[in-house]
Amino acid sequence: DDRSPRTNFTFSPVPLSELAEAVRKTIIPKTVPWWVFFLWIPKGAGGWSPQATDRQPWIQLDLRNRMEVTAIATQGRYGSSDWVSGYLLLFSDTGRAWKQYRQEDGVGRFAGNVNADGVVLQKLSHSIRSRFLRFVPLDWNPSGWVGLRVEVYGCAYKSYVADFDGRSSLLYRFNQKSMSTVKDVISLRFKSRQAEGVLLHGEGQRGDYITLELHRGRLALYLNLDDTRLRFSSGRVAVTLGSLLDDQHWHSVLIERFNKQVNFTVDSHTEHFRTKGEGDSLEVDYELSFGGIPLPGKPGTFLRKNFHGCIENLYYNGINVIDLAKRRKPQIYSGNVTFSCSEPQLVSTTFLSSSSSFLSLRAMASSLGGFAVRFQFRTWNPDGLLLSTRLALEPQRLELQISNSRLRLTHHTSAQQKEEVSTGHKVNDGLWHSVSLSSRGLQVTMTLDNEPPSTIDLEDHMEAGDLYFGGCPSSSPADTGCENPTLAFQGCMRLISVNSQPVDLNLVRQGRLGNYRELQFNTCGIHDRCLPNFCEHGGQCSQSWSTFYCDCSGTGYNGATCHNSIYEVSCEAYRLAGSSSGYFSIDPDGSGPLGPTKVYCNMTEDKVWTVVTHNSTDPIRVQGSTLQKPYIMKFNYSASPEQLIALVAGSEQCQQEIVYSCRKSRLFNTWDGSPLSWWVDQAGERRTYWGGFLPGVQQCSCSLEENCIDMNYFCNCDADTDSWANDTGVLSYKEHLPVSEIVIGDTNRTFSEALYRIGPLRCYGDKSTWNAASFYQESSYLHFPTLQTELSADLSFYFKTSAPSGVFLENLGLKDFIRVELSSPSVVTFSFDVGNGPVILAVKSHVPLNDRQWHYVRAERSVKEASLQVDQLPLRFLEAPSDGHLRLRLNSQLFVGGTAARQRGFLGCIRTLTINGVTVNLEERAKMTPGVSPGCPGHCSSSSSLCHNRGRCVEKNSGYVCDCSQSAYSGPSCKEEVSVSFDRESSVTYTFQEPFSVMQNRSSQASSVYRESSRARENMAFSFMTTQSPAMLLTVSTFSQQYIAVILARNGSLQIWYHLHVDRRPDVFSPRPTSLVDGRLHRIRIHQLPSWETVIILCSFWITGGENFDEEVMQAGSKGFIGCLSSVQFNHVAPLKAALLNRGSSLVSVRGHLEESNCGLLADSTTSHPLSGKCESEKHDNDTRHDSAVIGGLFFVLNYCSGVNIKHAMLVCFFYFPSFYLSHCLSQKSMLHLRNCIFEKRL
Repeated sequence: DDRSPRTNFTFSPVPLSELAEAVRKTIIPKTVPWWVFFLWIPKGAGGWSPQATDRQPWIQLDLRNRMEVTAIATQGRYGSSDWVSGYLLLFSDTGRAWKQYRQEDGVGRFAGNVNADGVVLQKLSHSIRSRFLRFVPLDWNPSGWVGLRVEVYGCAYKSYVADFDGRSSLLYRFNQKSMSTVKDVISLRFKSRQAEGVLLHGEGQRGDYITLELHRGRLALYLNLDDTRLRFSSGRVAVTLGSLLDDQHWHSVLIERFNKQVNFTVDSHTEHFRTKGEGDSLEVDYELSFGGIPLPGKPGTFLRKNFHGCIENLYYNGINVIDLAKRRKPQIYSGNVTFSCSEPQLVSTTFLSSSSSFLSLRAMASSLGGFAVRFQFRTWNPDGLLLSTRLALEPQRLELQISNSRLRLTHHTSAQQKEEVSTGHKVNDGLWHSVSLSSRGLQVTMTLDNEPPSTIDLEDHMEAGDLYFGGCPSSSPADTGCENPTLAFQGCMRLISVNSQPVDLNLVRQGRLGNYRELQFNTCGIHDRCLPNFCEHGGQCSQSWSTFYCDCSGTGYNGATCHNSIYEVSCEAYRLAGSSSGYFSIDPDGSGPLGPTKVYCNMTEDKVWTVVTHNSTDPIRVQGSTLQKPYIMKFNYSASPEQLIALVAGSEQCQQEIVYSCRKSRLFNTWDGSPLSWWVDQAGERRTYWGGFLPGVQQCSCSLEENCIDMNYFCNCDADTDSWANDTGVLSYKEHLPVSEIVIGDTNRTFSEALYRIGPLRCYGDKSTWNAASFYQESSYLHFPTLQTELSADLSFYFKTSAPSGVFLENLGLKDFIRVELSSPSVVTFSFDVGNGPVILAVKSHVPLNDRQWHYVRAERSVKEASLQVDQLPLRFLEAPSDGHLRLRLNSQLFVGGTAARQRGFLGCIRTLTINGVTVNLEERAKMTPGVSPGCPGHCSSSSSLCHNRGRCVEKNSGYVCDCSQSAYSGPSCKEEVSVSFDRESSVTYTFQEPFSVMQNRSSQASSVYRESSRARENMAFSFMTTQSPAMLLTVSTFSQQYIAVILARNGSLQIWYHLHVDRRPDVFSPRPTSLVDGRLHRIRIHQLPSWETVIILCSFWITGGENFDEEVMQAGSKGFIGCLSSVQFNHVAPLKAALLNRGSSLVSVRGHLEESNCGLLADSTTSHPLSGKCESEKHDNDTRHDSAVIGGLFFVLNYCSGVNIKHAMLVCFFYFPSFYLSHCLSQKSMLHLRNCIFEKRL
């Protein structure tokens, strides 16, 4: 009643037994016969409204007994403009300690009404078993006030309860000496007053045991079947589930075991695992104990504490243990167990804000002088103010805070002086911690849990003023003597006492004691954001009060949730990125569940071969084997079976060579044709074909080629001759590859033997790269099964079109959806809704995207953020709300190239559509869809590389042309090398026109925003030919004294000087220690790994001398370079080519005489020498050792330097700030004097 002075109150409906039958007959449909409801409308009024002065209004229902609530409904106040549009739901058994109800996604907020008359029903994802319910309004009609009518749906709940006081237990004794079971089902519900305690234990003499133990607020299940090694060792491994289970609220547990397979469920989280041991049955002797172990000295036990709390509805294999105990059955021993749940009077308060929450109390006088404060706290935050008080002696004050996860006490004696002591470790672990602070005499003592006390000595007796818990008021620190050192406390407190007097927080809430802001009383709102763990691929989850972070170190993935692979999906992708042959890590399923694997990529041919090795590559001789006792060799590959399947499936073709030589050793029995030797395929099936024939044909390659030594047989070995024969062949039916095992069974006769070698698995081609479909009608589309991307989704594809707009893909749910579209000729949008309202990200290009050229799109959505990347344009991202809905719930088909409404369809081509690492087969579906055709017309759509060396294929009406502007090569196909001869006085300098950014290495504690493309990398390549050393090949440098220099040392070896840390000596890499001063062409390629912070270079040096370069580099620079440089490439820039073709460009500075050469072409006609293999690093001082030739760099000026007087240096600077004044010129003692070197120009 809005006229009532009492605004927070409890309503008790009439008993359920009187309402249930009437409700069932008149209101509730017969299809739901056991639901009942409660309706409350105060007499003479149309609903509930609080007073306008109430700071924290709520309405509370007392159901008289614990009930199972399955749904709630709300309505506004009758005949008014008052309604609640958002609210929280809390529940309690006692009406004192409350817990917030959270939906399946962890969302605590319920959507309310939009008017006063409509009814909004909310079905609970998991039911509530409780007596009290509390509705806390969050938002209401801005033109009205809070108004509420509520209904609650549910049914009666029956409970068998036992109370354990920390010293009691229940024993269930078997009828026989031991109980052996192959199947067990154990279920119970519990609520605990402490974070430690044994709930269940049983063990047998042969080593079996089962223990369910609460440890640090989590449940640990130990289970072993017939493994005596584990019984007497300390290596017992637990399966752990749950978190914050000491919150004094009910939690459910279910253990299901069949043989070794176990399902372990705590609340709504389930872990499936296979138990240790050799047996399938669990053998327990004499008894099972619940709530503790009565004999702590019992052999083999490892308990910490007995359980302290309540257990209800405890069932062991269908037996109601608590019911037997209540009925005093002889098989149950109940030691000090009572059968009603005693409720402790522990009431918590939540400090909601890290900036504005506080609780202020007046320090009550102590009869002993000084003061004493005690309380308990729990939090996830590593920093926060717990307590601050001004002392009687101005300006002294005490501060108790959490700092870097430790507890710190600071005594400020003046504005500049202070004394500090610290204690504890990782006190932000989410557990309850007890802290006391007291002053006696001339000491202040701080005690944390069971840690030794820490003290600060005082110069005088002290008395505290007002006490500020959790933070400080927003008023001036001079008025309160309180100032937040970093952040306010965000977490829970309870059991606050001042000078041995407990603080009644209900008086605080009612405004009768102290003051507060941003507090939530009678509940602890802590929430474990790492349960479940949303960090993928083994990422480590950590959290603060409001969010979680993923540490992706060492996983091979990055992104906010470690979703994105840092590796390419295939060797073909590495080639397209500009790499050459070598060992690479590939991730065949991208962001899918499979991890990366290391392979060798052979790029020396037109086809790019992926090579996967195994454990037995040398020839092996076999003797003494029979069909009854055959020789067997199993092959372990450098990739897992699942990775091999993904690699083979994604390749165009695979093959594996079998080299097989024999002497009096047959492959097949010549009488009946039964195999005497065979190999096993990837699926474990026996295969008896050897070489090029199709599966099922028991023949060898010689039969196919019609050159067997005896044409009466299909294999050379079957001729069974005394001389050596050969049946080497290549297996090329890729669905059977790789070979997992070989079996040889006919080498037991005199002089009988076989010699075999199984080659590595070799695959080429990437089937996904050119899997394309063309859309000709706006109403056409391809449809696929619903996206299974509830928590994370990444979508990537290429498109080309001439249409101004169109939907690339769409998938709908009841309310949720996801869509990617070309919304205008230059804008791509990514939109979705997971229940928090529509989200739209858009990337706008400065040039039209409907230019009939290929463009790349990548959209990602996770529980942390969403992002959209188009070509190389800046990444757009948006962080997800910390307490919003998480799951994208879709139920329709996935539409590609159109929508379900057949409107705004896409016209053009889409290729390489990949969703969460899985390539969508567009071509196969397009074959059967009207208005869509497989593939994409145009020369540039083919999988063959028409344009080489970074050349870009551009479609024309009657053909294509190769755009070589971003290639170091020229010619119609970008294959002709551009070479220049240098003399001692010549050099080239190239300056980037705009700042350049490199991928950043984000800390796991940072925002984890995926700001840069996961494919970002820097590539530098060139070739050279010379007969002179030492020599400077090139330098790359920055204004911050960082540089990379590639030189030839005095002995002619190549050295890469790598100096990115100005406070340390540089690393020196020597890819090949031998001399390269041999007049032959050598190719160099340098890659940058994505591991350095984003740097925007503002100023670069063209340096042939200076204080920042080491002496060896200076000497090489002084000698210059005499010889030929060819095919110089840095990312999309070809500096050498630009120097020849753009002499007038402001970006290119040429010094001395340059002469175009054909050294690269001449060298290719003979032999060139690429550098490969491991690198050797020379150590300087105590620098970290490196053993890789893949080097990252940050480049703005590329310098190809010949000998210039080492006394001279030229400074080339470009500033990109809105305004900047350079008012002086850098100079050195022997620097060339430059007239007019004073710049007063705004840049």
